Amino acid sequence: MTDGYRQISFLSQGTTCDAWFFPPASDGALTGPTGSPVVVMAHGFGGTKDSGLAPFARHLAESGLAVLAFDYRGFGASDGQPRQRVSMAAQVQDYHAAIGAAIAQPGVDPARTVLWGISQSAGHVLSVAAERTDIRAVIAMAPMIDGISAGRNALSQVGVGAVARSAMTGVRSAVAGRLGGRPIMMPLVGRPGDRAALTAEGYFESYTALAGPTWRNEVDAAVGLELGAYRADRHADRITAAVLVQIADFDRAAPPHAAAKAAFKARAEVRHYPCDHFDLFAGNQWFETAVAHQVHFLRRHLLDAAHSQIRTTEATA
Repeated sequence: MTDGYRQISFLSQGTTCDAWFFPPASDGALTGPTGSPVVVMAHGFGGTKDSGLAPFARHLAESGLAVLAFDYRGFGASDGQPRQRVSMAAQVQDYHAAIGAAIAQPGVDPARTVLWGISQSAGHVLSVAAERTDIRAVIAMAPMIDGISAGRNALSQVGVGAVARSAMTGVRSAVAGRLGGRPIMMPLVGRPGDRAALTAEGYFESYTALAGPTWRNEVDAAVGLELGAYRADRHADRITAAVLVQIADFDRAAPPHAAAKAAFKARAEVRHYPCDHFDLFAGNQWFETAVAHQVHFLRRHLLDAAHSQIRTTEATA
């Protein structure tokens, strides 16, 4: 056990993914006859589990939940080639595989599985939950929902010229990849005026402050071509789980209006925070409040299930 977690691995489409498993700190009210609920989490756009996920995982574990935090294929400590290529479809596959790994852990109640995401992964968890009926709850934090909305947001920040140059670079990288050549990499985050995916003022400092040892400040530029068609809320009305959507009202990375529309479609509980995208991470003003809301939400929706299990066990004893 290291820093409260146990390192495990699992296969996604034949490739080994690296994960941290945080057991619940103690058997509390959330523990039922078949075990504790489990939260499955991954990072957002280009992120790795060692870059800001552990504080969220530890808070949830201290509240009586098991947590599995994992790296996508091609990122962080996970295997997979090519490296640093963001594929929305592949990352959704990785979430499905991670759920299987999470519910296989000792002491976990597979009937109370929670999906947790932040930024890009908050969109992924909505997509995954819409495809399954075995998810009890979903937390989508500062979700990136709509690629077109995000593109318009970027256009207003950096201008037509920068967006056009990024698009051309993406096309060149995609063509190179299909012809067996090397992809064209671009910085994930930079300062205003830099050629990077995220360049809002203060974002370079905020993201790099979170960076762990496996994080790399680069992604395949071809991601821009896939982002345009990305719609995490496409089937949000099919979600049967309880959903919490946490919206940063001044978010310059993930448009808050798109998150609000997705929340309505998913019949979600919504919490608003008067802050920007990175202000929800540990060390910033709204972290403690946002995590407290998550714990409150999960206790309400998971305690009923635990009590039902106890009543069923007593009735059949």
